[in-house]
Amino acid sequence: MKRTYRRLAFLIALLALVVDQGSKYGMFRGLYDGTFRGELEVVPGWFRFTAEYDPDRPHTEQFFAPLQKANGPVMPRVNYGALFGLGGEHKGTANYAFAGVSALAALGIVFWVTRRHTAEDRWLCFALGLILGGTVGNLYDRLVFHGVRDFLYFYKIEWPVFNVADCCLVVGAAVLMLHAFLTPSVPKTV
Repeated sequence: MKRTYRRLAFLIALLALVVDQGSKYGMFRGLYDGTFRGELEVVPGWFRFTAEYDPDRPHTEQFFAPLQKANGPVMPRVNYGALFGLGGEHKGTANYAFAGVSALAALGIVFWVTRRHTAEDRWLCFALGLILGGTVGNLYDRLVFHGVRDFLYFYKIEWPVFNVADCCLVVGAAVLMLHAFLTPSVPKTV
């Protein structure tokens, strides 16, 4: 019986989720200074942490209220859309549509990782773990905050603001693509 890497995939996913949510809660709580935008210069002239707030959006009084209030005294301004704000102008509709896609993708990845052939491939499990962690991190935001919290900003090149979950998705997809091109195909036996 070959060694499996399912645990690796789920451990990477959990680590990515914890780092993503920890960084979001930490940044939005830590950068709040009573204004609509908090910033911390990281690389002068290039990169900063930025957190925008929406004082017109009240915290909910429902199930997610404690999770929203842990983020800070004011609700964050969120990205309702997806990559580069795609669909963001449709707010609630886009958020729920992308939440549905994220939930289906997460379930698909969990199923994929549980397959024997996949579980025996370390790099494939590593990539899927990153993608799963990033997907669940942004799904959490969509459910709790009704959009995704972003705070990483390369303003020198005017790159759209993003977050750690987005980084996990991109790196995971890159590893998955490299894996697809660099892994020799196994001939099928008839």
